[in-house]
Amino acid sequence: MAKKKSTKPKTGWSLSTLFWMLTTAITGGGVGGYVNPELPVVGPLVRNCLKAVSANVSTSRERPNEGAPSGRPLTDAQVPITSVATTTQPVSSRRPSDKLLIATFNIQVFGVSKLAKAQVMSVIVQVLRQFDVVAIQEVRAKEDHILPTLVAELNADGSRYNFLIGPRLGRTVSTEQYSFVYDTNRVEYDPSSVGTFRDPQDLLHREPFVARFRSRTNTPDRAFSFLLIDTHTDPDEVTAEVDTLADVFRVMQSSQSFEDDVILLGDLNASETQLGKLGQIPGIRWAVQGAMTNTRQNRAYDNILFHGPSTREFTGRWGVYDLAKSFQLTTEEALEISDHFPVWAEFDIWEAPPQSQVAERAPGPIR
Repeated sequence: MAKKKSTKPKTGWSLSTLFWMLTTAITGGGVGGYVNPELPVVGPLVRNCLKAVSANVSTSRERPNEGAPSGRPLTDAQVPITSVATTTQPVSSRRPSDKLLIATFNIQVFGVSKLAKAQVMSVIVQVLRQFDVVAIQEVRAKEDHILPTLVAELNADGSRYNFLIGPRLGRTVSTEQYSFVYDTNRVEYDPSSVGTFRDPQDLLHREPFVARFRSRTNTPDRAFSFLLIDTHTDPDEVTAEVDTLADVFRVMQSSQSFEDDVILLGDLNASETQLGKLGQIPGIRWAVQGAMTNTRQNRAYDNILFHGPSTREFTGRWGVYDLAKSFQLTTEEALEISDHFPVWAEFDIWEAPPQSQVAERAPGPIR
């Protein structure tokens, strides 16, 4: 039996409402655009949005990078991404200009205590700078300065990161927040897309946090756009919750008529062989395969999932960032950072052509 939650946000997306949306034709209403931190809304790109989606987003915050230099060229990360799983492909020490690196990182109990540890924060900052967008789980604090402080440290070298953060969620007084940290030089987000699911039936301990992003290019109409679903299952109810996440994924696929690239990522507390109904969705793919993702290297908890036929922008490259090996830490030292390693996947910055175009080009000699 599901446990009662002590706190529930008043706004958000209802699973039952979204299921109803699948059978009801709704037009108009959904107008939004992607945001550049230096500019006003860059034109309405979200057309034919569903009224229920734009009207029922929950409270989230995005902080401007005040004082950041304008017109700064794209830069490459200085610390190499390290993949230790033998099944992953090697990655370069620099972020490629024509690819996006999307990651998920459960920063265990990320709050005031961790902010006060200079060495821990140094590693977290260096890790996050490797990626274009990072879905974070377990922001746990009563204070609201956790993410602003993190982003300030990220940008101390001239970087231009920003963040989105959701409401505090949980069934006990120990609530958690989801967050997206992203490089504004590389991606922009659609403010009309940001929201948290409402869960009146109490099927999920922490309802997923959702936001839509797009790679920043000189030709925005061709840029890769994608909807991220940040999630963290309850370790005591994994089987039931991953089955519910299958419904969440399918609903988001069907209701977002303007977006075919839906990416669910986070701490699933389940390996790719334990995904239940989520793993049985036709065409579903998961980036991490056959690799341990926790710091003790004996469990596979974290992953990045998407619909393979739709999200053909995935290059096939992924990795588990081994904090211990990358920073020459003992297991105990690495555990001070988190009991999870970050995992990542690589995507093209350009939208893949429609399947029909791919089929038309398929025949012919290989040159």
